[in-house]
Amino acid sequence: MSNDIFVWMEQFNGQVATPSWEAIGAARALSETLGGQVCACLFGHGVEALAKEAIAYGADRVFLADDPTLADFRLEPYTALMAELARQYQPALILMGATARGRDLGPAVAVDLDTGCVADCTALEFQDGQLVATRPIYAGKLLCTCTVPERRPAIFTLRARAFPKPEPDPSRTGEVVRLAPVLKEEDIPSKVVGFQETVGGVSLTDAAIIVSGGRGVGGPEGFEPIRELARVLKAAVGASRAAVDAGWIPYEHQVGQTGKTVSPDLYIACGISGAIQHQAGMRTSKVIVAINKDPEAPIFQLARYGIVGDLFQYVPALTAELKKRLGT
Repeated sequence: MSNDIFVWMEQFNGQVATPSWEAIGAARALSETLGGQVCACLFGHGVEALAKEAIAYGADRVFLADDPTLADFRLEPYTALMAELARQYQPALILMGATARGRDLGPAVAVDLDTGCVADCTALEFQDGQLVATRPIYAGKLLCTCTVPERRPAIFTLRARAFPKPEPDPSRTGEVVRLAPVLKEEDIPSKVVGFQETVGGVSLTDAAIIVSGGRGVGGPEGFEPIRELARVLKAAVGASRAAVDAGWIPYEHQVGQTGKTVSPDLYIACGISGAIQHQAGMRTSKVIVAINKDPEAPIFQLARYGIVGDLFQYVPALTAELKKRLGT
């Protein structure tokens, strides 16, 4: 057994997902206590160049599996390879982003290794030699602490933007260990037939600023002032479930328990009452601003700043003032 920390590097089309860099940073901080190496686990096809990037961001060693069977994320080959790698090298911890893929892979690897997986962690720290994770429960209304006692490697998925992204250091050096896949193509039951991707806009999960609209926007056209404010702030556009269910905006913009979980630096909620389902997806935002006509709306209990009034009056006024100050 070692005190190494494995970090699964999620990548798509040769681009590493930001939560993976954040996980590398978290691993670096934890390695100061554990004393082991930070090992990036990089699977894909044509991704060899990313190994050097992983080292620059803080990895001491990169386990590189570059093979056509790993070109697209599929649970079976990725789980088999990750579990076999963990059995061989016996790390203390495995970290990965709490993305859609990380939420698939983490528990699957935990089952194969007969260990525990703590999901959606917002903080990690050692207490009495045991790694303790903090994560939200009850739709984000409470925080709990969790451990994985007497199990190695313990697996933790980390909420996006809950941990700082490290600055890369191109002068860092490290070791690259090449791996062969565990499963052959004929042994993999799932096949990827294609992708449907939305082009343009700022990703909700990566956004530092999000401007969201809810039932109070009144219809599809009500999102225009929301989008304009988002353009000025270089922000992502979010929405409540009510707005999505009404067909006013696509599901990809939904924030909440059945949508995306976000932790931006600034979250501006426009015409959103703040139901528990929505709070579950955004209550860890660093600063929340609410604009709503109802002074009793639950969103004001979360907001640091609140405006009781018509969003169609205040959002354009805010946009105009920001244009002046930002020179846009």
